[in-house]
Amino acid sequence: MSQHSQDIRLVTASREIAAPAETIFELIADPAQQPRWDGNDNLAEAAPGQRVRARGDVFVMTNQNGGVRDNHIVAFREGREIAWRPAPHGEQPAGHQWGWELEPLADGTTLVTHVYDFSALPAEQEKRLAKARLMTPEKLMASIDRLAALAEKGGDS
Repeated sequence: MSQHSQDIRLVTASREIAAPAETIFELIADPAQQPRWDGNDNLAEAAPGQRVRARGDVFVMTNQNGGVRDNHIVAFREGREIAWRPAPHGEQPAGHQWGWELEPLADGTTLVTHVYDFSALPAEQEKRLAKARLMTPEKLMASIDRLAALAEKGGDS
């Protein structure tokens, strides 16, 4: 049985960034840095000192609308992969997931893939599903492009 495009619940975007994987990963794994590269202008701030170190960690982020999210780390390989499932503060994740995969290339650049997976969002979460379906590869690429601009100048600014 073929899937209709509106049933696809995995959105990805990839590009090479002219920076080492470690530099890029540091910008992603430190939540305080995330608002600097968020291409959707959704993230407001995260307290410093929440650098992700392992699967099972939780970091807290405040969104532009004032909402506070607990982000539960569900995948982690230092310098290579990180993914989290957001939840309203104090609640369990609803079933959508943000992730990053970094593949160092021979020339010192890194292939960066940004993934938004909402395949585990239950059908009864209609509002969340409707919002999730608005995520496009172009929106993910906006974050990768901002990340590239930061990483290619060394991560500091």
